[in-house]
Amino acid sequence: MFTSAQLRSARAMLKWSLEELSRRSGVGTTTLKRFESADNVPNGHLSTFHTLKKIFEEQGIEFIGTPDSQAGVRWKK
Repeated sequence: MFTSAQLRSARAMLKWSLEELSRRSGVGTTTLKRFESADNVPNGHLSTFHTLKKIFEEQGIEFIGTPDSQAGVRWKK
């Protein structure tokens, strides 16, 4: 799982709009808006988290830390 801040940061690193992320992931823009505006870890289906994480990882983004400790994103080495 990841935090809403990690999701926003990953999307910003790629300079993607919500619409672009929705198109690439198949996750609706309403869901993405809800995820990004949540406090800490958004509520959602585990499959949605996996889908989004996979999309970002394919683009070279790495999720680091945990929601409770030093959560962040960075470019993969």
